[in-house]
Amino acid sequence: MTEQTPLDCVLGFVRAIEAGGGAADVESFLAEGFTLVEAPHVLAPEGSTRTREQVLAGAEQSRHVVSRQRFEVRRTTCEGSRVVLEVDWSATLLMDLRYWDAGETIRARTTSVFEVREGRIASQDSYDCYFTGDPDME
Repeated sequence: MTEQTPLDCVLGFVRAIEAGGGAADVESFLAEGFTLVEAPHVLAPEGSTRTREQVLAGAEQSRHVVSRQRFEVRRTTCEGSRVVLEVDWSATLLMDLRYWDAGETIRARTTSVFEVREGRIASQDSYDCYFTGDPDME
């Protein structure tokens, strides 16, 4: 059996989230010391840094916040163990948020930089740009 590439690992993680995966579905993709760093954006103006445990708890909680998550991968760039994804993300809200109401589709253009070590994601730096209008994302 062939070992998966860093890109395969990252895309597997994204597809697990897209399929509605909770903690049990995504934890095998994340290294024990995984960290997620989010640059400031409209939903987290101060940005955030989360541990593996916090990300797994968020994966469980997200099932109550959004449904039908979609990740349209626009471009991938890989160099060694580093993978960069440029993605158009969307989801249907299950609850009201600051700029959107339950039932609306929330959209963002995101770029994430992943570092993969020994077949698991060690870190993710995410840069998200949420649309608060009705953008033409085509």
